Amino acid sequence: MKLGFVSAILPDLTLEEVLTFAAQEGFDCVEVMCWPAGKAERRYAGVTHIDVTSFGKKEAKAVQQLVADTGVAISGLGYYPNPLCPDEDEGKVYADHIKKMIDAAERLEIGVANTFIGRDWTKTVDENWPRFKKVWKPLIKHAEQHGVRVAIENCPMSFTRDEWPGGKNLAHSPAIWRRMFDEISSDFFGLNYDPSHMILQHMDYLKPMREFAGKLFHIHAKDARIDRHRLDDVGVFAFPNQFHTPKLPGLGDVNWGQFVATLGDTGYQGAICVEVEDRAFEGSVEARKAALRQSHAYLRQFIPKW
Repeated sequence: MKLGFVSAILPDLTLEEVLTFAAQEGFDCVEVMCWPAGKAERRYAGVTHIDVTSFGKKEAKAVQQLVADTGVAISGLGYYPNPLCPDEDEGKVYADHIKKMIDAAERLEIGVANTFIGRDWTKTVDENWPRFKKVWKPLIKHAEQHGVRVAIENCPMSFTRDEWPGGKNLAHSPAIWRRMFDEISSDFFGLNYDPSHMILQHMDYLKPMREFAGKLFHIHAKDARIDRHRLDDVGVFAFPNQFHTPKLPGLGDVNWGQFVATLGDTGYQGAICVEVEDRAFEGSVEARKAALRQSHAYLRQFIPKW
């Protein structure tokens, strides 16, 4: 396994600076954000360390040279929009950019593109299903043609009032993953698995790793803490941010020794990338770098550097 981090937490740095920092701190890899250039629509979004909108051989060669110079691999490209949003024209813009990210991943010979399925949060899973098929069957076909595996993060995107009640990402539970992979049977369609999202939903985060072992294409290392006293006060129907807090690995409710051991049992040999969304470490770029250093030091006891 390779230990890395998600570049979204360092929007102030260039790609060269991100990879140089990763090398200095002993990380093996980085998941590189590829949002369209412009204003972010939410926290941790809108970060563009690789602009895939016009990404040709010249641009690919420059990125590959940075990888060679720093010795830090790119574990995957990342872009997490809502291609199933209620406005279909808006959703098409997101889907088209996912295609561009897939194309860039092929040119870079990375082979992994990480994203969300998306969801119309005002509708049920069944009501979203026709749109899911319409949007995602051609996207996965495009990925197959370009030899790139699409890894879907399991975040429900249901934390605040504007995401209530259904959340903005369909792929949040094993029942839905099972249905997704039955609907679109492809070796290029899998998961970017993050155990913290199972903590939020009060679900077993180890069990699905065994069932979906062959679908684990990429891993996010983020922790989460449930405030039980607050939960007892507001209940599970409150907006999750009232009782749920994203934390650095080791500062929440995930048992990382068990997690990495189970991951090893599945045969997984890919990237585990720290995703920093801990507000206690967001005051400055130095604080965010410190968060990555702390996460690296903690996780290395489970993921030794070879």
